Amino acid sequence: MTYVDTIPQPSFRRRAAQLLAASTFACLVTMQAGALATAAESRPNLLFIFADDQAYDTLGAAGNAEVHTPNLDRLAKRGAQFTRCYNQGGWHGAICVASRTMLLSGRSLWHAKAAEPILKSDFQAQGKLWPQLLEKAGYDTYFSGKWHVKADPNKVFTVSRHVRPGMPAQTPAGYNRPTGPDDQKWRPWDTGAGGFWEGGKHWSAVLADDAIDYLDRAAGRDNPFFMYLAFNAPHDPRQSPQEFVEQYPLDKISLPQPFLAEYPYQIGSNRIRDEQLAPFPRTEYAVKVNRQEYYAIITHMDQQIGRILDALEKTGKADNTYIIFTADHGLACGHHGLLGKQNMYDHSVRTPFLIAGPSIKPGEKIAAPIYVQDAMATTLELAGVDRPDHVEFQSVLPLLDGRAGRPLMYGAYTDTQRMISTPEWKLIHYPKINTKLLFHLTVDPLETTDLAQQPEHASKVARLTHALEQMQGELDDPLAKKPAGK
Repeated sequence: MTYVDTIPQPSFRRRAAQLLAASTFACLVTMQAGALATAAESRPNLLFIFADDQAYDTLGAAGNAEVHTPNLDRLAKRGAQFTRCYNQGGWHGAICVASRTMLLSGRSLWHAKAAEPILKSDFQAQGKLWPQLLEKAGYDTYFSGKWHVKADPNKVFTVSRHVRPGMPAQTPAGYNRPTGPDDQKWRPWDTGAGGFWEGGKHWSAVLADDAIDYLDRAAGRDNPFFMYLAFNAPHDPRQSPQEFVEQYPLDKISLPQPFLAEYPYQIGSNRIRDEQLAPFPRTEYAVKVNRQEYYAIITHMDQQIGRILDALEKTGKADNTYIIFTADHGLACGHHGLLGKQNMYDHSVRTPFLIAGPSIKPGEKIAAPIYVQDAMATTLELAGVDRPDHVEFQSVLPLLDGRAGRPLMYGAYTDTQRMISTPEWKLIHYPKINTKLLFHLTVDPLETTDLAQQPEHASKVARLTHALEQMQGELDDPLAKKPAGK
C-alpha cells in the first residue's frame, strides 16, 4: 500500500543537511568571530499560520473550483500539500480548545484534557509549551490572534499582540438564519454588528497588520523567529466586506453532499450552538447562504495571508523560512444536515496542511495521514530541537521522503462519538445509541453510503471495531474497555 501520491524524491533530510552544511561552511569561511550569531543565522525561521473552522476541501489547491484562495494556492505550489490531515477531536463543544491544547502541549487528546487544568502551573511554568521550547533554542517567538488555551500568551511568547477569544461576539440576529430570501436582518458586511468588526477593523486584517509590523522588525535581527499567527476566521460570525460576499453568487454555490434536512442520529451535538446558526429543518437556501458567507470569509482571510507572504519576501528572509498553514479542525457547513464540527465526518475532522520552505519539493501532494498537531514536532525537527518525551505527535518530515504514515487515525467527541479511519475505510461509532457506520472512502469520499448493515461487510466492521478498541486503550480513552480484573 502506498500513502504518497508522488514518486519518492531524494531524502528531504539529506537535502536539508546539504543546505545547512553549505550555510555553515560559508559562515566559517567568512566569519571567525560572532559564532553565536552565525549559529542563529543558520537556523530557519518558522512561520505558522492557523485558521479556525476551515475544512480540508476549501482551497482551490484541494480541487475546489468554487472557492477563491489564490495566495494559499501559491503556497501549495511552492511546497507540499498533505491531503489527509486530521484533528483527533474534542472533550466538549469547543473543539478548538482541545485542538489548540494538543498543539501547544504536544499531548494527544485525552492526555491533553488531563493536562488542561495544569497547563499554566505545570507546562507553562516548566517551559514545556511549543513556543517555549523554541525560545530555549534561541528563537524570538511572536503571537497574534486567537488563543483559547489555559496558559498566558504574554508569558509563553517573547512578543504577543491582540490576544483574541475563542470567537468574535455573535448576536441573536446571527442565529437561525436565513429563513428565506427576505431575511436580511444580519449581513456579513454590517460593521455595526460587532464580531470581526469590533474595534473598527476586521480582525483578519488586524492580524495581517500585526504580522507585517513584526516582520519589518525581525528583518533587522539576527535571531531566527517563530511566528504563531492564529486567525479567528473562518469561524462564525462569518463576516467579511461586501465585495467578498459578492464574489459568490448563490446560483454558483453547490449544495453540499449529502444534503439532509436533519441528521438522523442523536450524536450528542445535534442542537448545540453551532447547529443553531441555520434553521431546522435545513433548507437549500439557508445552507447555500451559509456556504456563501463561509467562502467569502475564507477568501478575505486568504487576501490577508497574501499580505503576510509578501511582507516576508520583502524582509529578505523568505529563503530561510519554513511556512506551515493548517486549521484547528474542519466544519460541516451543511454536509449531512450539520453546521458545526462536532462530528466524525471528514469535512469536520480533516483540515488543510501546507508546508513550504528550503529543500521542500514544490507541488507535492502527499496522502500519508497526519494530525494537525504534528506541526509542533515538525518545527522542532526543523529547528534542530530534540523532541521532548512529553510530545506525542510526530514530525511530518520523514513523509516528504515518501515513507508511509500512520496506518490508522483516531477521532473522538465527548463520550458520544468515536472514529477510526484508514486511507480506504472509516468506522464511526455512537456508543450512546449503539450504532456503527461504515464508509468505503476510496469509492465514497463524501461518506454518503453507510455499509455497516450489509452482511458482506460484517468482518470489516468487526476488524475496525477491534482496532478502535486497541487505539482507545493506547490513548487512555475514558471509554476504553478495561482488562479483566482491573
